[in-house]
Amino acid sequence: MIDFHVHMGNLFRNEHPWSELSVHQLIDHMNRHNIDVGVLLPCESPEAAPGYFLTEHALVARDMYPDRLIAFVSVDPRMPRYLEQIEVFVKHHGCRGFGELVNGLAFDDPRNKAIYAKCDEYGLPLVFEINKDYCYDDKELSRLEACLKEFPNAKFCGHGPGFWAAISSDYDAQGGYPAGPVVPGGPVDRLLEEYDNLYADISARSGYNALTRDPEFTEGFVERHWRKLLFGSDIMGPGWDIPQLRWLEEIELSSEIRWAIAEGNARRILGLD
Repeated sequence: MIDFHVHMGNLFRNEHPWSELSVHQLIDHMNRHNIDVGVLLPCESPEAAPGYFLTEHALVARDMYPDRLIAFVSVDPRMPRYLEQIEVFVKHHGCRGFGELVNGLAFDDPRNKAIYAKCDEYGLPLVFEINKDYCYDDKELSRLEACLKEFPNAKFCGHGPGFWAAISSDYDAQGGYPAGPVVPGGPVDRLLEEYDNLYADISARSGYNALTRDPEFTEGFVERHWRKLLFGSDIMGPGWDIPQLRWLEEIELSSEIRWAIAEGNARRILGLD
């Protein structure tokens, strides 16, 4: 398996006692759950978490376990010379993608679009979160759609409450974790169908909620989009429960589809095949 959405470090420095997740604890977690590779997503914007997980820390961890960990780069687009930082981390330090993108700007803010342009230039995957106040969009996800059109070589990997709540056509652009049946025709369903460069990261409570709130809808959704779904955990601390593991084990899927969600799609996006 490949976990496409992994964090580590002391992201909860506001808590007492701290619940820091070390690289050794992360590898132990991966071993216990038969996860072969984890994709490290730094968090460098203040909206992402109460603490920071820097790209440099991801690189140190990757170099300790080079066969088990892949490092992405993340920078805050409000920082000076942030595009130069992306260049350095991709060209000279081997970062394989960008993420996690989560900041208090609109999804199509010019500073975010400059990041998409870099990902488009290098053909990189980009893991982003949409929420009510972070990388925010309207109820049709029209900002996301415009960027999918403008940057076709970037591999956009959607995540977060504002992305996954838009699986339903009654999405109100407020994010959250809606319960009950999905109303067909939601923007996420449509955009996954129409754009080859959009993928869906099933991590966190948001992904799990979207895939379990309406099992009948989920059956058709997975059938339509299984080549676009990426297993992820969004682990941020020791001892975290990962319900997506149970979901993958329990849902009725062919071996081909199960393998694609668990690792095959990630291998293709990351160029590991």
